[in-house]
Amino acid sequence: MRKVAIVEDNQPIREMYEIKLKNSGYEVHTASNGQEGIELLEKIRPDLVLLDIRMPVMNGDEMLAKLRETDWGSLLKVIILTNLSKDEAPSILKFLNIERYIVKAHYTPTQVLNVIDEVIDNMYKKHK
Repeated sequence: MRKVAIVEDNQPIREMYEIKLKNSGYEVHTASNGQEGIELLEKIRPDLVLLDIRMPVMNGDEMLAKLRETDWGSLLKVIILTNLSKDEAPSILKFLNIERYIVKAHYTPTQVLNVIDEVIDNMYKKHK
């Protein structure tokens, strides 16, 4: 089963995507901030992370920078899902190898799911 982690501090949004992904056949794990996210990812090693930027304890960009310093984290597929426009995004994201940058208000949950499917399908095609 394809494994996705959602790191999002907004509980209703986190739960909405968790349900959407589980109903689409994904194994889903969640965390509510960047620190929890790092601990979760080290444990479960997902195929992909849906990552918010602005969160308490540790922001998504800080979390991603720490992940990219590890061997396994340097290869992890990451989709940023945020309400920040690309112009407002931390400039470090340009250097952290993200798959997609999605502004929550511009995508429906089904459109986000389609992006996740596409990224994961492409990942599996490359490994065949």
